[in-house]
Amino acid sequence: MTINFPKFSLIALLTPLFILAGCSEEPTTPSAGKEYQQLAEPLSNLAPVTEVFSLTCGHCRSIEAFIPELEQATNQEIGKVHVTFNESAQIAAMIYYTAVMQSDTPISHSTMDELFAAVQMMGQVTQEEQKAAIESVFESNSWASPYQIDDQQQSEMLALFQEADDISIKGRINSVPTFIINGQYQVNVSAHEDIQSIANTINYLLNKE
Repeated sequence: MTINFPKFSLIALLTPLFILAGCSEEPTTPSAGKEYQQLAEPLSNLAPVTEVFSLTCGHCRSIEAFIPELEQATNQEIGKVHVTFNESAQIAAMIYYTAVMQSDTPISHSTMDELFAAVQMMGQVTQEEQKAAIESVFESNSWASPYQIDDQQQSEMLALFQEADDISIKGRINSVPTFIINGQYQVNVSAHEDIQSIANTINYLLNKE
């Protein structure tokens, strides 16, 4: 299976929202099949708002910069699940969950950006240079790198990886970035013009019966 990156406007994502809420039009009600879809099977043990992403995805890296804005607009701390739907995503997921299992708090946005940058070096630098970049991110956080973890740490990482794999399969997730709301709905990010419209859909789904 290949990664289908949604073709939404990066300009819209990278441009601040200049129109004040009080001067803008009322948001339209999101439509099933357009702005969101209901999952064929509900997912459990997820945060009310969960971002599904891959460190290999350029659009996911763009969205990461706006996660604090989305958290403020939705009044939710956004959880994360790394997809595992192809070999490159699986390798990246192992890198991500090696970090997660060593962190007592959610990984900071600055560290996430460093992980995105290191993983997305593939094809631009040698394997040794990429490995050094990944190790540098882990060393700066006083974590063992994916190349250094012991057997117990590897078991912990693989348990997190398996949970993510189960979610990817059960949720039939085949494109990223996306958001899962209340374990029941998937936001179609590509159908939105900007971050505020994504937040509007998330808020609608959070309150949907």
